[in-house]
Amino acid sequence: MFVTPPLAKERKMLYNIRQYSGGAGFKRRKYMATYYQEASHTFNEYLLVPGYSSAECIPANMSLKTPLVRFKKGEEPAISLNIPLVSAIMQSVSGDRLAVALAQEGGVSFIYGSQSIESEAAMVAKVKGFKAGFVRSDSNLRPDQTLADVLALKAATGHSTVAVTEDGTPEGKLVGIVTGRDYRVSRMAPEDPVSSFMTPLEKLVTAPEGTTLKEANDIIWDHKLNSLPIVSADGKLRYFVFRKDYDQHKKNPMELLDSNKRYVVGAGINTRDYAERVPALVEAGADVLCIDSSEGFSEWQKRTISYIREKYGDKVRVGAGNVVDADGFRFLADCGADFIKVGIGGGSICITRETKGIGRGQATALIDVCRARDEYYKETGIYVPVCSDGGIVHDHHITLALAMGADFIMLGRYFARFDESPTAKVNVNGTLMKEYWGEGSNRARNWQRYDLGGSAKLSFEEGVDSFVPYAGKLSDNVQQSLAKVRSTMCNCGALTIPELQQKAKLTLVSSVSIVEGGAHDVLLRSTSKQV
Repeated sequence: MFVTPPLAKERKMLYNIRQYSGGAGFKRRKYMATYYQEASHTFNEYLLVPGYSSAECIPANMSLKTPLVRFKKGEEPAISLNIPLVSAIMQSVSGDRLAVALAQEGGVSFIYGSQSIESEAAMVAKVKGFKAGFVRSDSNLRPDQTLADVLALKAATGHSTVAVTEDGTPEGKLVGIVTGRDYRVSRMAPEDPVSSFMTPLEKLVTAPEGTTLKEANDIIWDHKLNSLPIVSADGKLRYFVFRKDYDQHKKNPMELLDSNKRYVVGAGINTRDYAERVPALVEAGADVLCIDSSEGFSEWQKRTISYIREKYGDKVRVGAGNVVDADGFRFLADCGADFIKVGIGGGSICITRETKGIGRGQATALIDVCRARDEYYKETGIYVPVCSDGGIVHDHHITLALAMGADFIMLGRYFARFDESPTAKVNVNGTLMKEYWGEGSNRARNWQRYDLGGSAKLSFEEGVDSFVPYAGKLSDNVQQSLAKVRSTMCNCGALTIPELQQKAKLTLVSSVSIVEGGAHDVLLRSTSKQV
């Protein structure tokens, strides 16, 4: 097992600083600043040392499942991730498209909170409505309405299947269904009534209320249906089951679903308007919330968590942060945070360290906090997951972060490169790039993230506006990154993340070792560049 550096054993090593008053000589002595004797390290300064690999240690046997929220000893967490990746709470990263794509791979996206409450809630609802087992119909019309109403409803919802009920409500008496196969805009008049072209109830295959999801999917398969209405004994529509949802699950066996077979999605909140934002996000279906803040060791986060606990108890899950030491972790854990983010100033677009002179090397911060997490678990029997946020430059840094104790990793730049991120693709000097900006940049102006109780504005920038190389689809890249993680875990003789943390052996490396770790003393064919 990795033997922690001296910092871990003596986290608060103090130098005595004497205070003098001019000319009067020594007046009194007191402790002033706290000095950490060991340098603050990044992931790139560490390497994993191989361990014994048994014949069982093959990528196919690896489990990357990891807890997302706190749980008591002997119990299972309410939410677990199938892969240890979540997306950052950023305008340029976490929209609804990326949330769906990441959930399909087994991770969670946190929809950015630096937007109106209404628009954030709408994004959450869109993710929750993208896929489900039993779906409550949100596209409904009366039989006396028209083709124009069908087209308007399709444009508003994006859904091609419309339930026709007697009263036009989601749970009215079902009389028919309209799909894209039932009409041709070029051959019909906008005023044509729905009753004239819908598929009537007597020609529909339906299933009674109480049908299981497996039974519903069997009916869909046997009858070659795209959708199956679930109808009550008195003929009222209850749900739809869609073929595409079944097919999607077969295509993405690791997808992260809630109890209703909907994608799991998170949402960012702040410490200013939480009393209005949290209820709206909960109503929209958010599975987990996270306080988006540059500094989590604060009264403002305590107030936010307290509000959620008083209003919802433990039913609403909320992460907090960011912190960089044991004191910060302990504070947020005692406040009731469901997970705690680690990292200040390590993000690729973050200039907090440069601007304010505050932060800590991500590896050192993570080691310190994870130790505090384990101590807290021993003392209380409550396990509070740790999220490593920032400092990931290369794929292998993900494995290092996990080995150092992180339960999962929050990524911004990594996900900003993909098709599914909300930003535009642009051509920069002949190279295809995607826009990427920090929440502390003038472009985002997310002052709530940096709020210290002052005026409601961004006083100065703590992030930059930039570009990142376009990298294609999220799925292809995530699978490749995780293949590297699994391979390294095999080298360490670990089949699970907890086993990796137990068996990992890490070593600090010199600057020369870092250079030696890449290609050197050769002429690369691809670039014709000597390295």
